[in-house]
Amino acid sequence: MSKYIPGNQKHLSLEDRVFIENSLNQGLSFKEIAKYLCKDPTTISKEVKARRASDWYHKGTFYNAKNFCVHRYSCRKVNVCDKILVCGIKCSSCPTCNQTCNVFEKEQCSRLNKAPFVCNGCSKKISHCTIAHKYTYNARFADRKYRELLSDSRSGIPITKHELRQKDQIVTPLIQQGQSPYQIAVNHPELDMSVRSIYAYIDKGLFSSRNIDLKRKPKFRPRKCHKTQITDRSVFINRTYLDFQSLGLDSFVEMDTVHSSRESKKTLLTFYFTEQKLFLAFLMNRCTKGAVRLVFEHLEKRLGTFEFISLFEYVLTDRGSEFGDPNALETGTNAIQRCSLYYCDPMRSGQKGGVENVHTMLRMVLPKGNSFEFLTQWDVNLIVNHINSTPRESLGGKTPYALALSAFGEDTLKALQLRCINPDEVNLTPKLIRFNR
Repeated sequence: MSKYIPGNQKHLSLEDRVFIENSLNQGLSFKEIAKYLCKDPTTISKEVKARRASDWYHKGTFYNAKNFCVHRYSCRKVNVCDKILVCGIKCSSCPTCNQTCNVFEKEQCSRLNKAPFVCNGCSKKISHCTIAHKYTYNARFADRKYRELLSDSRSGIPITKHELRQKDQIVTPLIQQGQSPYQIAVNHPELDMSVRSIYAYIDKGLFSSRNIDLKRKPKFRPRKCHKTQITDRSVFINRTYLDFQSLGLDSFVEMDTVHSSRESKKTLLTFYFTEQKLFLAFLMNRCTKGAVRLVFEHLEKRLGTFEFISLFEYVLTDRGSEFGDPNALETGTNAIQRCSLYYCDPMRSGQKGGVENVHTMLRMVLPKGNSFEFLTQWDVNLIVNHINSTPRESLGGKTPYALALSAFGEDTLKALQLRCINPDEVNLTPKLIRFNR
């Protein structure tokens, strides 16, 4: 099943786990749960079995008070452990029965040994169940265990303490003699460490030497790392902001992305027409090159190739990794060049200030920290229509929709799924989405 599922399906989100918990409480099977979440049933089975919570002793339950033997109701044995000379207490009421009795047999439940592996959805109430070891699936507890495992798997170093001590005995004396990590890595290949690894071990305090012992490192500040930027520098050839300025354009399109909270991977791809102040937004399930290309192809299909070329002839964007394949964006489905893509300079978002400014209006409806997980394209279109129906002082009190209507025509705006909103009905608050669900 998994090969037919689009995107990265390796991890479950908190919302997925909440659905699993509710479904188990309703008595649904793993197959039914997996079908709704677009997962493999074994994924749900492994998730429940690995992250179920144990509750071996339930307060208020007399029957399973520390004695797990299946014979505890009919047992009449006394003083099996032979620890007390005079003991009149039945062994069935004593917890030591579990370790000392030769006929002890642990009570088990069939629900816990096979699917669903938990007590969720059981017809018996927990307070009346006689099974000592109970297992329940709690979504928030499971998500917390998942986060801890995710963090622990990425922490630490892949060597033993003995190996670390051997490396330290070589590196630290040489550092104190004034040698650089590069000298040490070249002269001692038995370390099996790169220069970058030696610097990292010293920085984390794993070696006896410290950063202050290095010759030059204390003089430099740590460099800023932009992991989301394009790494292939060849895409910027003839596409820099200087090349864009040489065109001397008055009308073009600015493109950017708006990210959701950490809980959701959904992203908004936004466009801004600088002359008409028209704003467009499209929901993407992932912030990837392929997702951006699909939006371009969808727009070209709805508008037609030549209408798309007239609207999106020149596009200016930032250096995000999702825009790292300009050839795929510039070339249409018919192998015709449908647009020309240009990139702003690094850390210069003001060079496409129009789209950055209209994002402030978007954030009035979708504040930062909100998840886009339950957002639909219909909701996005509603927000866009309200933004485009807001008069602008720079347009002489006209709305972007009215200006775009006279410039592009009604058919084009319908293809873009745009409509005019009554001035008294324009709403730029989170209530716009909340009340229209």
